[in-house]
Amino acid sequence: MKLPRIAVAGLDPFMVMAFTIPFSVYMLTLAPSVTFFDSGEFITATWSLGSAHSPGYPLFLMYAKPFTWLPLGNIAFRINMATAVSSSLACLGVYLLTIRLLKDEQLVEAPRFSAYAVKGAGLAAALGFSFTPRLWLQSNHDKPYPLLAFITAVIFYLLLKWREHYRDGDEQPAYIYAATFLAGLSMALHQTVVLLLPAWFLLIVLADWRMLTRVKEVVLATAFSLLGFSVHLYLPLRATRDPVLICGDTKTYTQFMWHFLRKGYPNEPHPRDAALLWAQVKAFNIPHEFTILGAGLAILALVCLWRRQRDVVIAYLAGVATFLLVIVGYFNTMAEMIFLTEEFFTPLYLLTAVLIGIGLYHLLAYAVARAHRPAAYGGKLYAVVAALYLSLPVAMCVGSYYENDQHNNYIAFDYATNSLRSLPRNAVMFTWGDSGAFPLWYLQWVERMREDVGLPHTPHLVFEWYLDSLPALFGNSSLHAYDRLGADPEQCLRIAISEIIGRRPVYIDFSTRYSVTFSDYAPVQRGIIYRIRRAGEPDGLPDISVWDNYNNRGILDKISFLDLDTGKAILIYANSYLEAGESLMSIGRLKDGRQMLEKAQRIAPEMKGPVQQLLMRYGGTQ
Repeated sequence: MKLPRIAVAGLDPFMVMAFTIPFSVYMLTLAPSVTFFDSGEFITATWSLGSAHSPGYPLFLMYAKPFTWLPLGNIAFRINMATAVSSSLACLGVYLLTIRLLKDEQLVEAPRFSAYAVKGAGLAAALGFSFTPRLWLQSNHDKPYPLLAFITAVIFYLLLKWREHYRDGDEQPAYIYAATFLAGLSMALHQTVVLLLPAWFLLIVLADWRMLTRVKEVVLATAFSLLGFSVHLYLPLRATRDPVLICGDTKTYTQFMWHFLRKGYPNEPHPRDAALLWAQVKAFNIPHEFTILGAGLAILALVCLWRRQRDVVIAYLAGVATFLLVIVGYFNTMAEMIFLTEEFFTPLYLLTAVLIGIGLYHLLAYAVARAHRPAAYGGKLYAVVAALYLSLPVAMCVGSYYENDQHNNYIAFDYATNSLRSLPRNAVMFTWGDSGAFPLWYLQWVERMREDVGLPHTPHLVFEWYLDSLPALFGNSSLHAYDRLGADPEQCLRIAISEIIGRRPVYIDFSTRYSVTFSDYAPVQRGIIYRIRRAGEPDGLPDISVWDNYNNRGILDKISFLDLDTGKAILIYANSYLEAGESLMSIGRLKDGRQMLEKAQRIAPEMKGPVQQLLMRYGGTQ
């Protein structure tokens, strides 16, 4: 008995593979727990349905929250899995856009082979996008950018469907309304989505400029965009419930706008020379993401599309130009922060992947046109086409797999755990950098580890809403009356320490130790953190017992994955061992000190010189 024709037509194995293959690879390389950068904050905000740093990212938090209910791993792993799903959906979006743009292409007179060529190109484009360094890195832990890329793909798909109906004489403004709704909604993922507005606008007006004169349709499109944008009401509504992490405390209109407009970020102008400008432009790097071959295929696609669908070419180039003008021209990002802006280009890389799929198709069309027409399109020809299409994504996967494999990345989790293990009961530890603070927040608020410890974040001490969120520490603090916005966080830290040190043990993390100069206090090393004592108090003997309780996964035995902050964490361990070794040898404990120095050199071989100098100074070479 044959299946109904509609069921067979609805089954698209290429579309299934466009999702399942990336998802399978992402799950194999998924981070097992919290990572550095914003990971701990996003996980904590998602788990508590709170708010992350400005502008809050409410849509990502609501999207990822249901994944926390899965009976798989810890909470961090589940939310990392949510990002793997959204990245795979973005790859599916690449597939759908590619076959939509190739819908009217006819490779040969054999319909079945032509359909195979189109869908194969779509699958190759999806897999090529999935294995780009940028998307793969975002897919292994919690990030909002892949979900943003998926929604932008859906918007482009809706606009292409609208254009198709319009050219057939069938007005379907509902596609426009759905697209504007999603555009407003995606503002709750990342505000850089507005940089795609010129591209979407051009797709519409190049097909029907009279759309702008239809007041009813313009009003409805605007209304739908505002309806999508209304998801931001989540921020003030959730703030009234006081979740454990609600950055900005958005209960009032003033605080909501402060949070939404990102006013908490310092914006100090700085000069820009040619080297900085070039580094900023290179943040959008198609050859790096797709190889030189991929960049060439994208150019080929632009040339081929110009003849039949030049509005798509214009929209793509307008998107690239807008992103570069705003991110490079207006933002003028400092050199050390450029790596953060690289993530903003994810939607453009998605569109570039579509172009690469189209370029592959036209490369195949050229080869077929030049060859003798085969008598039959048999299995060998299908295999040759598959090899042509998949060679690029397979090469990209093989080349990037090792450095993107995070399945054993416990460095952030262990770094935070080791820090908490070093603290005595009821201690207060001030943190400095986000990567040092956010994993601690996750462990304490989500995993419920060391809830007796206070963990104030020094850069946030300048904000009234942050002081109000920690009443046990700052309920009666003089910081409330202090001109915090006119001061720097270092001065606020000194005031906070002076108020707390008589009541509770005070500690600082490694970043604070080497970011702040203390005159009235002295830091005393305790593992990878430091106890703060008054300058006149006795120091006491070094305590090395905490080192025995540390987990060193990925530190002494290196892992494949290594981003900027993971590398910094490894160096913190090495420097801490070096400092402990020097301290022990200075009081005559040569054996213990030598062991510490050996570990420092093992972690960071580049420390061989300082280690040898210390051994020679204290006579520890024998």
